[in-house]
Amino acid sequence: MAPPPAMQQGPGGELNGGAAATTPHVLFIPSAGIGHLTPVFRVIAGFSSQGIDVSVVTVLPTVSAAETDYFNGLFADYPRVRRVDMHLLPLDASEFASEDPFFLRWEALRRSVHQLGPIVTAATPPVTAIVTDITLTSCVVPIAKELRIPCHVLFPTAATMLALNAHYPIYLDQQQLNNEAGPAAAVVGDIDIPGVFRVPRSSLPPALLDVNKLFTKQFTDNGRLVTQADGILVNTFDFVEPAPLAALRGGKIVPGYPPVYTIGPLKSHATATKAETGGDGSQSQLDEWLGQQPARSVVYVAFGNRSAARLDQIREIAAGLEASGYPFLWVLKTTKVDRDDDAELSDVLGEGFLERVRGRGFVTKGWVEQEALLKHPSVGMFLSHGGWNSALEASSSGVPVLVWPQLGDHRVNAMAAVSAGIGAWAEGWGWDGDERMVTGEEVAAKVKEVMDDEKLRASVAVAREEAAKAVAEGGTSYRNMHEFVAKLKVAPAA
Repeated sequence: MAPPPAMQQGPGGELNGGAAATTPHVLFIPSAGIGHLTPVFRVIAGFSSQGIDVSVVTVLPTVSAAETDYFNGLFADYPRVRRVDMHLLPLDASEFASEDPFFLRWEALRRSVHQLGPIVTAATPPVTAIVTDITLTSCVVPIAKELRIPCHVLFPTAATMLALNAHYPIYLDQQQLNNEAGPAAAVVGDIDIPGVFRVPRSSLPPALLDVNKLFTKQFTDNGRLVTQADGILVNTFDFVEPAPLAALRGGKIVPGYPPVYTIGPLKSHATATKAETGGDGSQSQLDEWLGQQPARSVVYVAFGNRSAARLDQIREIAAGLEASGYPFLWVLKTTKVDRDDDAELSDVLGEGFLERVRGRGFVTKGWVEQEALLKHPSVGMFLSHGGWNSALEASSSGVPVLVWPQLGDHRVNAMAAVSAGIGAWAEGWGWDGDERMVTGEEVAAKVKEVMDDEKLRASVAVAREEAAKAVAEGGTSYRNMHEFVAKLKVAPAA
């Protein structure tokens, strides 16, 4: 059978191709942000490599040039993958006072996905399954039900966070029933997730503390409707999160919860549009610098695509890395929400810093191949924001993580990482909206503490072995992925 051609998109955005009708045709509906795109792109790459017919919705306009390049790289590397453009409908932001721009983007997406109904109906070959990002679940599941197409959800972060998402609507219902002032006045406190653990109020995503916030509504609606999905794919593996997975699969949180397929750690896909690192030099210079460092000596620092510290905090981090005495590689970001970053390193870091650490420190604002970097023998620890993609990549490489949560689900992820024995958590350090300054002395001391923690390093080494077993033939994630693919192949067309 000839492979399916690259997508040919008609004037109405319909999906056309030449794949045989017996081949599963899966439509992926990703969300916004590199942290959400990374796991879905890795699943898409895996499916395409197995000959599964894949189409992916590209939402226009994209958030940033970086996101555009990310999409372009996927389509260049996997020409079998069809692209279908969906244009965002206008959203009146004045309707939502003081909301995070990212949540507004999600809301615009949620209010635009109904446009996919006619596109899916007209698709040739027929769409046999839909995989949507969790942020769009409550809007996509009803569409799939109406079209009688199986709908699965890709959850891009920890199973611990999925457990919170499953339980939060139940918790909120209980709080509202007990509040005489009405649902809008419900007070969110510590949350006990059945079969998992208690999440203190201080560790919840800040937006969830206000029941009237846009994100809270999105999170709650998705938590309710995900129970109607046909399955949930999670980028984790059983060894690192046994309690939440057992609670979800065993119905301790929600009876009759959909099947949960752990499919991680997901492997990175090739990228045709890899940018060279900026700052001190190119990717080749970075590789050369890493090769000159002693084994397990380098402190790798990166805080993701949505996290950017204020200038005075950046300079304290710089002072701490300098005082730690260890070689360090710092991917520095000074803007949020995947925006382009034009600030000069010397202006950001202060006069003389780059000269003082020359040879021992490598600072860049450019793209780095993080998964490969973490596997380099010179890397000894990872100072991270706590994104789950990063935590899994580090544990799969046997690199301990020092989690400094910045926003959103990061503190829940930190709890999961500590519970799994793959990282330490700087609990007293500030995060989203917190004015507390973490001093250079604190950064240096914590870095030294983690680098000297042989017990943690041994625990992460076990996790690395278990991660390899999970994705190897016969492993838990390997079996789950094959079970899921088999399910796609027997699913009837709409």
